[in-house]
Amino acid sequence: MPTYRIAPSILSADFARLGEEVRNVVSAGADIIHFDVMDNHYVPNLTVGPLVCEAIRPHVQVPIDVHLMVKPVDRIIPDFAKAGANIITFHPEASDHIDRSLQLIRDNGCKAGLVFNPATPLHYLEHVMDKLDIILLMSVNPGFGGQSFIPHTLKKVEDVRRLIDESGRDIMLEVDGGIKVDNIEAVARAGADTFVAGSAIFGKPDYKAVIDAMRNELAKV
Repeated sequence: MPTYRIAPSILSADFARLGEEVRNVVSAGADIIHFDVMDNHYVPNLTVGPLVCEAIRPHVQVPIDVHLMVKPVDRIIPDFAKAGANIITFHPEASDHIDRSLQLIRDNGCKAGLVFNPATPLHYLEHVMDKLDIILLMSVNPGFGGQSFIPHTLKKVEDVRRLIDESGRDIMLEVDGGIKVDNIEAVARAGADTFVAGSAIFGKPDYKAVIDAMRNELAKV
């Protein structure tokens, strides 16, 4: 059975008490903290930078998964590594030299990955599988939290799961966007093992109840 990981996105947390929020969600059973970085350039929104990552790092022992929705990416990668990120992912369209950006992440001591928007083709994977620790598939168009899951993402998850299995490599397959209790089982059946959820967790009064319900659904796979 795969190891399933639940990664709450702080994009939906209460930023006025962010340290408390990340502590509470980890206590509720989160495996990873997902950290969305938007630059109001690659995506039409502006969120947080390395200083916020550095601020929450002492509050949790679990990995911090930084998703860079910025362009260009190389300048900011070392800053997030220094701030305490464990995983750094970026969009292939945001780098002029994808192989170099992946290597830069690894050279800075982090796990590296690529992110694919709903309409981004998978051909970017063809020559870089050996540098990937994680592949993140967006099941919404990036830029805002609280969007609905795009159903055709399930086919893309199946395609990427097949590519990972054929590669023989230990690569995490993460899905982000509209993940909630009533669809997490289907996403897992398609081949995902890591699930980003923002408003589905932080938007509810009892984080543990939601995470437990998600794990109950994953146990059915």
